[in-house]
Amino acid sequence: MAHSLTRLHEHMASGAASRSSRLRELQAFDDTKAGVKGLVDADVTAVPVIFHHRPDHIPVVVVASSDVDDVVIPVIDLADVERDRVVAQVRAAAETVGFFQLVNHGVSGEIMDETLAAVRRFNEEPTEAKRPYYTRDHARKVRFNSNFDLFKSPAANWRDTVFMEMAPEGPAPEEIPVACRGVIPEYVAAVQGLGEQLFELLSEALGLPVGHLGRDTGCVDGLSVAAHYYPACPEPHLTLGATRHSDPTFLTVLLQDTAMGGLQVLLERGWVDIPPVAGALVVNIGDLLQLISNDRLKSVEHRVVASGVGSRVSVACFFRPQYASTRVYGPIVIPSGSDDNGDARPAATVYRSTTAAEFLEYYNNKGLDGRSALEHFKLNPRVSAPSTAADLASIP
Repeated sequence: MAHSLTRLHEHMASGAASRSSRLRELQAFDDTKAGVKGLVDADVTAVPVIFHHRPDHIPVVVVASSDVDDVVIPVIDLADVERDRVVAQVRAAAETVGFFQLVNHGVSGEIMDETLAAVRRFNEEPTEAKRPYYTRDHARKVRFNSNFDLFKSPAANWRDTVFMEMAPEGPAPEEIPVACRGVIPEYVAAVQGLGEQLFELLSEALGLPVGHLGRDTGCVDGLSVAAHYYPACPEPHLTLGATRHSDPTFLTVLLQDTAMGGLQVLLERGWVDIPPVAGALVVNIGDLLQLISNDRLKSVEHRVVASGVGSRVSVACFFRPQYASTRVYGPIVIPSGSDDNGDARPAATVYRSTTAAEFLEYYNNKGLDGRSALEHFKLNPRVSAPSTAADLASIP
């Protein structure tokens, strides 16, 4: 018994030392204010241990693009004059895979190209030019850093990000990096208009009044931008561009460059690529929309794989509540079927009500640890996944 206790104490001490060493490495990396791009500029040939991820044994499913019947991430044409058909397509995608791509969405290709180019220009500037924007201070509406959850997640991701809080009140022009200052507000304005259309379609898809999920519920009140830069990685098999996660939003509209793939969604059969489609925007349901739709709409987990052949750029627009809002969000009563008499019956309530502040605080404190934040808000949660501390202790 004494021998076993000694070994346990030694193991615990080793784990504590490992965590302490890891924290020092994380802090040293953050203190450079250069991000992952700084490592690449320094010609690193090996991925630092803080970026090492556990092997993922879920298979990657190869879908033949020529096989129309096997396309799992639908492409929806908003120019289709048959609105009922568009609503049906949005409903089918939102209730199953949680993702779809939009074409003829009204956001000009020129603005999309300029937006991606602006984000690339900023990230490829010298570190000295980017360093003034590097911060983890959430009081600032524009924040450049690497990994929002750097000190909380089991492993860091191979990417840098510029966050911009754009609505209800955006930053002053001088707060936005010069490279992005001209085009980002213009792009966001176009996406806000598209977002209102999408919430109308989703409202109709759920059998709700057309304005219910837009202005009435506050789904378009807040908007944040995350402009991601994924540098080429010397050992892409050891890390990820973005860990498996779902979004703490109502809805996400993603612009990804067409030169690089890497975005994957987790479906029953495994990881499925979302191939870049020229001129398209990727749309996915967020956790809050799954919560208020009482599981009718699906917030599906996704990730970005690292690449050894070139950098990737993407710009995500997150439709979210206002951070300062005290509004309580809970499942909407949506008829899900009929009883024996043919009368509509509501589905059992899956989630408890919450505020945006509570949900986002839990999500941010948890970090991208491979667990869904939605489990925490279920009325009858499943057994929780292993703790983050245990995950951290197992990483060398």
